[in-house]
Amino acid sequence: MSALSRREFLLSAGAASMAVVSGAAHAAMGPADKFDLIIKGGDLIDPSQSLRGRRDIGIRWGIIEAVDAEIPVERGLRSIDAAGRLVMPGLVDLHSHVYPYGSAIGIPPDELVQFQGTTTVVSAGDAGVNNLAALRRFIVAQSRARIYAFVHIANNGLSAFPVAELYNIDNAQVEACAMALAENPDFLLGVKVRMSENVIFKHGLEPLKRGIKACELCGWPARMMVHIGGVETGELMSQILDLLRPGDILTHAYSGAPNLNGAFTNIVQDGRLLPAALAAKQRGVLFDVGHGGGSFDFTVAEVAIPGGCGPDTISSDIHVFSGNTPGMPFLPNVMGKFLAMGLSLEQVVSMTTSAPAKIIGRAPKLGTLQLGAPADLAIMDLVEGPASFVDTRGNKRDGKLQLKPVQTVINGVPFGRPYQSPFSVR
Repeated sequence: MSALSRREFLLSAGAASMAVVSGAAHAAMGPADKFDLIIKGGDLIDPSQSLRGRRDIGIRWGIIEAVDAEIPVERGLRSIDAAGRLVMPGLVDLHSHVYPYGSAIGIPPDELVQFQGTTTVVSAGDAGVNNLAALRRFIVAQSRARIYAFVHIANNGLSAFPVAELYNIDNAQVEACAMALAENPDFLLGVKVRMSENVIFKHGLEPLKRGIKACELCGWPARMMVHIGGVETGELMSQILDLLRPGDILTHAYSGAPNLNGAFTNIVQDGRLLPAALAAKQRGVLFDVGHGGGSFDFTVAEVAIPGGCGPDTISSDIHVFSGNTPGMPFLPNVMGKFLAMGLSLEQVVSMTTSAPAKIIGRAPKLGTLQLGAPADLAIMDLVEGPASFVDTRGNKRDGKLQLKPVQTVINGVPFGRPYQSPFSVR
């Protein structure tokens, strides 16, 4: 056999590594081999496969190796009894604030896992160019939850909160932001900008235009995530919507927050959905909930959704302040609010798993329970009975279902007790 040329070696090595990353190549199990973990008897719900029903899940080497009607418990080194409970892909929170110490409002992402069932979270503009490297090195690299990010168009991100980061438009440096995107395509999803009047003062469309320009300069198809709520004028809200490109994300889409003069200038004005909002939705702009402590209003959603502007993704906007508000924007509770508004369980699970995972698009098979996918799972109780939900403006709605997290697994390793051996496969 002749020796491989350098080119042939590199091509074959690259193909092998891509197969491993994609989950396409893993060793077949022999009859004596054991799973590292078996999830027994759960009611699986996986919208990515239109899968619903009782199944066992076998996990080995951090990936899903088997999804079968029955896997004997003795085939596993450990097992979790999920009988009577929902088992779904680990939740993906597209809008959260998980940069503690570097942002003024961040929560350590692993502290959220037991309350949210989140295995993947997105930092929504916590960091700008000036403090992005520290987010990546000291938070992302040391957290078990998977973390991606939108970089803020303002160089300092949200580090100065509650001082508005864009009152001084010179904080928005297009070239620097584009460079950060170009250097971090595996980790960043795009650019975040907050377009509320109390953030951008009288700068109009300029912060958004700078964010879009940075996306266009970076060399890959970066997205905008655009925060609304209390926009300076109704006309400016329509202009913001008109600028958004297919694949860009409108977050806080159902905000009812007023502007500084007390006027309601969001996508629903005077009880009517803006034509610009419907046009944006129809050309592929994505509508994200981003509940937070002040950014979700039932009365706005109840006009927008039947008007053709339903949510594409449900996210929490969880941070140290919003998590202590009456709206309780922990992701399963936000999902419950949309169940109360008439969405199906399959819809709300899709909007918190496969839909945001598709937007991230950085790792194969996130947001799914397919064979070969990372073993990221959330086990929850679906509690039936009277439930009351409140939005961020004090409006209440009654429902009949609540989701309560029980156990979360990331890369095949359960959170919580019994504590994992540091030498175990992860």
